[in-house]
Formats: sequence, structure tokens, C-alpha cells
Amino acid sequence: MSRLTLAVTLGDPNGIGPEILLKAAADRAWPRGVTAVAIGDPDVLRTTARELGCAAPPAIEDPTRPARARLVVWPPPDSPRVRRRPGCVRADAGRASAAWVRAAVVGARRGWWAGLVTAPIHKAAWAAAGITAPGHTEYLARLCRRRRVGMLLCGGGLRVLLATRHLPIRRVAGRITAALLHDTFELSVAALQWLGLSGEIAVCGLNPHAGDRGTIGTEEQCIIAPAVRAARRRGWPLVGPLSGDAVFHHARLGRYAMVIAMYHDQGLAPLKALAMDRGVNITLGLPVVRTSPDHGTAMEIAGRGLASPSSMLAALRMAAELSRRRNPWAEE
Repeated sequence: MSRLTLAVTLGDPNGIGPEILLKAAADRAWPRGVTAVAIGDPDVLRTTARELGCAAPPAIEDPTRPARARLVVWPPPDSPRVRRRPGCVRADAGRASAAWVRAAVVGARRGWWAGLVTAPIHKAAWAAAGITAPGHTEYLARLCRRRRVGMLLCGGGLRVLLATRHLPIRRVAGRITAALLHDTFELSVAALQWLGLSGEIAVCGLNPHAGDRGTIGTEEQCIIAPAVRAARRRGWPLVGPLSGDAVFHHARLGRYAMVIAMYHDQGLAPLKALAMDRGVNITLGLPVVRTSPDHGTAMEIAGRGLASPSSMLAALRMAAELSRRRNPWAEE
């Protein structure tokens, strides 16, 4: 198997991203044949290495030259310097973490690496830095100029795609439209093939008990069910709307290959209950492979050496696996 290079952004320098990357690089579960180019400030990794009592990775000047080490670090030329202050939410950290994402995308589009893995950013730090994207997914879509993207989470025997992402609950119902569902369904079918899976895709209802035939809401009857019927006429293997309080149990038992949740917590609460330290986030619809750990910056434990690298390792393995397959959105 030829050696594969992945870019890994450090995420918020004040969170656990640098820590879990260094721990992952020292773990026996590191994916075989993979070199990670950490995109960020080498001083951040040196400081984190001192916290952990381990060696810092070597810095490189040319990211296009192949390396054989598990982990090296590359500071992009236009990247702002930043000092690590564990647990602090700061605008300078937000600016730096966003700059590292931009550099990683540029490199991926130029073919410098096969895919990218992003360590967690802090949304409040991004907001303080004036970055208007609500999260990685939307920011990556903007950088890659893609309108239709999806947030697919995998872990604990579940694969969950979100129809809406970072929205206040009071705005969710208004966003559930036939057009949105069509786009989400199309992404889910392509993702199933990309992951090498087959089977049915379950579609959650929006309301408790999937609306109970209109007695607890009409979105299922008026919007979701017709969208599912239209998808099935296309030959797409979707079923629903199904009650969100039971569908994840059946999916975990293997009845469904994927579940489409209508909103963030409907889908991620069950998945994180099963796989908080092992989940992987995959962005669908991008021309580049992007995965990330399925957790945040964990500011409350940053700098204390307590963070688990399991989800980072899972994200690295998934990025390596997907980069060796044909990306269904690479040529759009």
C-alpha cells in the first residue's frame, strides 16, 4: 500500500485539538501508511508536547515534499502566530484556526494531500474573530463554493445525516422543505455508495411519534412523506417518516444503513450516547475528503492531558479509507 498524506488542522489552539493529535501520533492504532501534515503554528504543538511530556513533531517548509514520519507540522506562510492559552476563548485563536482551515483546503484542491481532518474549532472564538460561518461544514462549503453539503456522523453502529444543522429549534420547522429534503436524500444515497454500504435509509419525522397522523404536527403528512414518496419513485431506498424515538434502536440493530434526522440534537444525541469518544464527522458534497472528530474543543479539560485521541484516530482512519475511493462530488 502506497503512503498516504493527510492534512490535519490543529483546530482551536486553546482546546484539545493539539493534544489529541499528538496522542494519536503516539498510538498503535494510527492508520498504517499514513503521514499527517499538521497545519498550524509549530509553537502550539511544542507547547502542547511539553504539557504532555512528549516530543514535538518536526516542522517542514515545503508541504509538497513527501515525508515518511507519522506527523510533521507546516505553518502556512500567511498564518497568524498565536500563543496557546488552554481553556481560553479568544479572537486570535479563532482567526488562526480559520486560517489553518483555509490553507488545508487550498492544499487539498492542489493535490498536496489526499484529504483533510479538522480538529475542533470554537464557534465563539470564530464569532469573536468576525467569521460568520456557524461551523466547519458551512465554512468548508463556502471555501469550496459548494451549495449542497451534508453533515454525516458515524459511530456506535449508527450513521446519521442531518437535514438541518446549527439552527435554533424554533427555526427548524420552517427549514424543512421539499427542496431541502430532496438535496439531503440525494446526498445520502451517494454517501451510501461512497461508504460501500447497501440497505434502506430511514427518514425521521420532525414531531414526536412522527406527528401521529397529524395530531402532533402536520410536517410529516404535508412535507416529509411526499418527499420520501418522490425519492422512492426515483429508485432511492428511503423509508419514512419514522418516529425518532425508536428508529435509532432499529438502525443500531442493522435494519437501516443510515438515518436522516431532521435537526441536530435529534440525530446526535443518540449517536454521542453510544460513541462520544469514537464518532466521526464526514462532510458530504465537497470536492475534497474531510472528516473530523465528533466532539468539541473541551475547553474545560484543555491543557490537563485528559483528552482521548480515539475520535481523532477514527477520523484519520476514515479519511484514509475514503480518500482511496472515488469521491462522488469530486468532479461537480
